[in-house]
Amino acid sequence: MRSGAAIAGSHAGRAWFGRARALAAAVLLATSLSACGAINRVPTLEEQAKSAWSEVQNQYQRRADLIPNLVETVKGYAQQEKDVLVGVTEARAKASSVKVDASTVSDPQKFKEFQDAQNQLSGALGRLLVTVERYPDLKSNQNFLALQSQLEGTENRIAVARRDYIGAVQAYNTEVRTIPGRWIAAWFYPEAKPMETFTATPNSERPPNVKF
Repeated sequence: MRSGAAIAGSHAGRAWFGRARALAAAVLLATSLSACGAINRVPTLEEQAKSAWSEVQNQYQRRADLIPNLVETVKGYAQQEKDVLVGVTEARAKASSVKVDASTVSDPQKFKEFQDAQNQLSGALGRLLVTVERYPDLKSNQNFLALQSQLEGTENRIAVARRDYIGAVQAYNTEVRTIPGRWIAAWFYPEAKPMETFTATPNSERPPNVKF
């Protein structure tokens, strides 16, 4: 027969082994969860950047949708400003023709085309709004005042959307360019590429002033 000390020792050994197994399982689980988190970080940041880009597009489209009514309203009071009105219309058409969706923001050339077209539209729109200064009756027109308010709000939303996009892209690009994110992207997401972001232009730190 086994002595009491031997039996107690056997129970203690099994208890220690059980605790060791539980600890090993906990460490393995924590390691697995940590690895999954690291692996999922690349696509998570990528989706956040794409979502931010969609909002940029939405706000630019909102601005484009306001412009035809704005041009028609100004035309009713300032037909002689034909060159300015044509400039805005043509800039809008060009900006609308340049398409950069969430799947192509990693293309430097296409992204630059988009940014340049939007900058040209901003410049043409700014010239139109300066022209309005010469027409007091237009400045007091209710339809124009409503469009002015909507345009001002849209310019502010564009600035916010661009800022959020720049931040999201910075986080994503940092992840896929640094270790271990670069290794994870190369192994699990070989299609993941750094995304393009907006470059600074004169007065780009603030939206155009559309108040009168």
